[in-house]
Amino acid sequence: MNSSIILSVTTFVYAFASVLYIGSWTFKKEVMAKAGFFVFVAGFTGNTMGIILRWIESYKIGYGHAPFSNMYESLVFFSWTIAALYLFVEIKYKERIIGVFATPLAFLSIAYASLSPSISDKITPLIPALKSNWLIAHVITCFLGYAGFAVAFGFSIMYLIKPVDLEQKDHISGDKKLQNGKKSLYSKLPSLDLMDELIHQMVMFGFLFLTIGIITGSVWANSAWGTYWSWDPKETWSLITWFIYAILLHLRLMRGWHGKRIAWVSIVGFMAVLFTYFGVNLLPGLHSYA
Repeated sequence: MNSSIILSVTTFVYAFASVLYIGSWTFKKEVMAKAGFFVFVAGFTGNTMGIILRWIESYKIGYGHAPFSNMYESLVFFSWTIAALYLFVEIKYKERIIGVFATPLAFLSIAYASLSPSISDKITPLIPALKSNWLIAHVITCFLGYAGFAVAFGFSIMYLIKPVDLEQKDHISGDKKLQNGKKSLYSKLPSLDLMDELIHQMVMFGFLFLTIGIITGSVWANSAWGTYWSWDPKETWSLITWFIYAILLHLRLMRGWHGKRIAWVSIVGFMAVLFTYFGVNLLPGLHSYA
């Protein structure tokens, strides 16, 4: 069994886990969330095995490079980083319901890699610009940063959909049946304070690793192209993304912003992440090989 088959199976395992998490929220069945956790762990194991096996396969055919060199491999690794970070959060906070908004992100990433006809899973040799020891350090740190922002995005959506009045004692107005329906659907969500703190922690995590990723990329660019910064579209949008999250942290730490305002900035930041990752690849530049 080769790595592509394992990763394709992992796609459907992640999908099943996401369905279980969503089902646990919709039907208020805790047992489905518990099952979703174990299924998601199985998917994460398959994701890990697929990456390791693909690395071994690269050595067997004579290329011998880490599996981070093209869109397929980067999406698979992006899925792995999201899954790893989410599992850490769930184990630490014991809040399974947050999987409703986090696990689909891991699924969508690997599904796009596995199911998109425009993305090839073929192992290819590195182009000259990528033949560097900086490859692993740069890719790992950048995608850990992206994963932090992705999970923060999921928590931001969760924060915004939870009615504030559910946290206020005995506050029911208008149609009581409708209000009770809202309560039954959203009452299992973590407190707004916890979600606000999780958004902040995930952004801090992502910002730290994106910063390291930009630094390692600059050093690598100097060794490959003779300049630390060339205002390539990927570099420019990485900097824009960095500034968005820097502003978010400034607004929270220095201006006292929290709650919905920070959640909205987090969502805008993740849109910039997605454009940095996907959109700029359509533009000519030094990173067009991605």
